[in-house]
Amino acid sequence: MQLNIFQQQPHAVLPIGEHDDRVRQEFSKSFRQYIQNELLPGLTPVFEGRASRKFENENGHPPTDRHEIRKAMVPDVYFQTYASATRIAQEMLWESVIMPLQKDLPELTDKAAALSDQSNSPLETDSDFSVPRYISELDIHCMPGGYATSHAENDIAAGALYDRGVYLYSMGFMGPDNDDMGQSVCNYIKRNLPEFFPQYILDLGCTIGHSTLPYKKEFPDADVTGIDVAAPCIRYAHARAAAMGHDVGFLQRNAENTGFEDGSFDLIVSHILLHETSGKAMPKIFEECYRLLKPGGYMIHADLPPFEKMGPFMQFILDNETYYNNEPFWGAMRTMDQIQLATDAGFDPDSVRFDTAPMAVMELSAEDQAELEDREFVAGEYAPGGGWEVLIARKDP
Repeated sequence: MQLNIFQQQPHAVLPIGEHDDRVRQEFSKSFRQYIQNELLPGLTPVFEGRASRKFENENGHPPTDRHEIRKAMVPDVYFQTYASATRIAQEMLWESVIMPLQKDLPELTDKAAALSDQSNSPLETDSDFSVPRYISELDIHCMPGGYATSHAENDIAAGALYDRGVYLYSMGFMGPDNDDMGQSVCNYIKRNLPEFFPQYILDLGCTIGHSTLPYKKEFPDADVTGIDVAAPCIRYAHARAAAMGHDVGFLQRNAENTGFEDGSFDLIVSHILLHETSGKAMPKIFEECYRLLKPGGYMIHADLPPFEKMGPFMQFILDNETYYNNEPFWGAMRTMDQIQLATDAGFDPDSVRFDTAPMAVMELSAEDQAELEDREFVAGEYAPGGGWEVLIARKDP
C-alpha cells in the first residue's frame, strides 16, 4: 500500500470509518496512484510504437487530433486495461466511503445540524430550488446519487461522501484539508495582486467549501460567501466550516443567476466549476460575474488548461474524463473561447488572460518538499504540470 504525506485532517463531520474502512479507502487511493504513476506513462510508447502506426496504415495518415488519437487507441489492449482500471478505481473509492457513511450518517447529520446552529454565518437552502439539468441528470464523477440528491430534510450525505471521496480521488494531493485549489489561488493573488484586499468575496459552485475557506484564512476581515446548487453540499459545507472554526456563509444559489444585487463583490472565484456546467450556462456565468463585481473587482476561475494550450495527445488523455467518468462537458469546455466569453460579458479585453497558479502543496517547506519528492508525483489527468490554470479578468475601475 502506498501512502503519502498528505493524510486528510479529521473534523467533526468527516466520514472516515473504522480501521477496515480506512484500509479499503487507502487501497483505492493507492490504486489510483498506481494507475497514474505506472500505467498512464505507458500510453505514450503504446501510441507512438503501435497504435499510431496501425492507424496510419489503415487511413493513409497519422492521427492528427484528439479524436483520431482516440480511434487509434481504443482498440489497443493496453489502453483498454488503463481505461477499465481507471473506471474501477473511481467506483471503488466511492464504495469505500459509502459503507462507513451509511452507518455513521445519523450521527453525522445530528452533529452537522448542531454545528450549523452554533455558527454566526448564514445557511440558506430552498426546497423549491430548481437544480440545473447538467447537475441533476447524471452522477458526475460517477459519484452515486450525484451532488444534489436529498433523501431527508437535513440531508448531508452527498456532501459527506464528496469530502472524503475527493481526498481519495486527488490521491491526497489536495492537502490535508482538500483546499489546494483555493490556497493556490490565494497564493497567486498575494504574489500578483499585492495591493488587492477584497472585502466581499463570492465562491461560485463551492460544493462543500474546500476552496472557500482559504479566502477567509487569507482575508480574515472579509465577508466570504459560497454558493452551490446542491442543498446537501451546502448544509455540509456550513457545518464543516463551523467544525473548522470559520464563519462563512453558504447559500443554495445558481451561478447563472445568483439573486445578489449589482456590484456586491470585490472578488468572484470558482474552482473546477466551469467544466461541470454547459455551453449555455458558461456565458451566463461570465455575465453574472461582471454584473456582481464592483468597479475594479476581479473574476478568477481556476480549472485545467484549454485544449489550445496543449498538444493533441495530452488533449486525448484529459478527454478520458468525458468518456469514462461522467464528465460530459469536460472536453467541450476546453474548446470554448473563454477569453471571448469574458470580453462579451463586458470585461476589458486587455484585462482578460490565462495564467498558472502553482499547486500550493508543491510549495512546501524544504523538509516537507524533500519528503514529497521521495514519492514521485505524476499528475496525469490531475493538475497536469503541477499547477491550476486560472482565467483572470478585471472590471473597469
